[in-house]
Amino acid sequence: MATKIRLQRHGKKGKPFYYIVVADARAPRDGRFIERLGSYNPNTNPATIDINFDKTLDWVNSGAQPTDTCRAILSYKGVLYKKHLQGGLKKGALTEEQVEAKFQQWLDTKDGKITGKKSTLVSAKDEARKTALAAEAKKKEAKAAAIAAKNTPEVEEVEAPAEEEGEVSAEPEASAEAESAE
Repeated sequence: MATKIRLQRHGKKGKPFYYIVVADARAPRDGRFIERLGSYNPNTNPATIDINFDKTLDWVNSGAQPTDTCRAILSYKGVLYKKHLQGGLKKGALTEEQVEAKFQQWLDTKDGKITGKKSTLVSAKDEARKTALAAEAKKKEAKAAAIAAKNTPEVEEVEAPAEEEGEVSAEPEASAEAESAE
């Protein structure tokens, strides 16, 4: 029997949630399956993948073929890399300690990348929130100033022209004094 590792869709319209299952290749997508290996939730950022690593590795080693999407998921979780390293162990190119060391190093770098992406997303979200609050505060201040300007009574500017006339009359006296000094 040809077995496939594939996704089984659940969830509501527009919010998919998938189970990673091993099923007969002839079975319908959401129909009968042999074993459930884990779940995949693409609605979160980054996507949440819960998988039983040992069972999945056993199924891949026994010949179950993953679909394209499942292949990407298994590669992301390291199942296919572990299978590759075990192939080197069977050929005699690597020892058990080298396989474990290489796989652990790969896991550490992968975890570092995931943590970096999560922290970048959180900081970007915080920055967006701060800029939105600053823009909202500016709008609020502008609105308050407009309302204050609308509600304050207009003051007549009668005194301002009188001061200007006084300054004009002082200038001719200063120019007359300058002419008499010459």
